[in-house]
Amino acid sequence: MTFFDTLQEATQQERHELFNLPIILDALQGQVSLESYRAFLAQAYYHVRHTVPLMMACGARLPTRLEWLRKAVCEYIEDEYGHEQWVLDDIAACGGDREAVRNGQPSLPIELMVGFLYDLIARGNPVGLFGMVNVLEGTSIALATHAAGSIREHLALPESAFSYLSSHGSLDIEHMQTYRRLMNQLDDSADQAAVIHASKVVYRLYADMFRGLPGRLEVQHAAA
Repeated sequence: MTFFDTLQEATQQERHELFNLPIILDALQGQVSLESYRAFLAQAYYHVRHTVPLMMACGARLPTRLEWLRKAVCEYIEDEYGHEQWVLDDIAACGGDREAVRNGQPSLPIELMVGFLYDLIARGNPVGLFGMVNVLEGTSIALATHAAGSIREHLALPESAFSYLSSHGSLDIEHMQTYRRLMNQLDDSADQAAVIHASKVVYRLYADMFRGLPGRLEVQHAAA
């Protein structure tokens, strides 16, 4: 079994729990409120703005034996640079306050997730950051390919409110193909263990973020 397949098998429970959250099931059917979508975008901004800094920190700490992986990190940085601005543009396009989000604070799960990843790079194994890639890109592919169009139709929003999700559909599918190849080149057991551990932690915290978003019933009750 390749390491990529081992990683998917090792995180199967965490992935199952995430994709079976009520708000994710609603999203996959396009049944989310405008408040929920705006809240999701705000939390997306709070972690997406750290993607490039995290990758830069990871690349700086990779050992010489992983020079091939450092090259891939450089390419990933180029692809991901500026995506936080896409999120802010989407927030504005669906009537949200981009400046309030830019100057706001993340939810606790996102704050803990980002802090964990910086600490993992600084004090642990920087290769573990690829556990984050496994979770976030895999999730965004599912939401982009199965949910973005339905949500847009349900909320009657313009395409300009979905640049982050829609663009990450095809982009992240390509990234995941590259990711699979890179992970299958990892042959050190400590590196592999770091990726699996980080994936599990990020799955847990990312799921907690979704649990904290307003669901359809909560919004309906608040309006009643």
